[in-house]
Amino acid sequence: MSVTYQPKKKKRSRTHGFLKRQSTPGGRRTISRRRAKGRKKLTV
Repeated sequence: MSVTYQPKKKKRSRTHGFLKRQSTPGGRRTISRRRAKGRKKLTV
């Protein structure tokens, strides 16, 4: 069995980051929900 998780900061932020969230309507909803909940960190 190989180790499948090879973390990369750039890939992580490009996929799940703030700009990617803002670029789609669903992502904007996600950010607004997290703001409403009072999250310290909205995205990675």
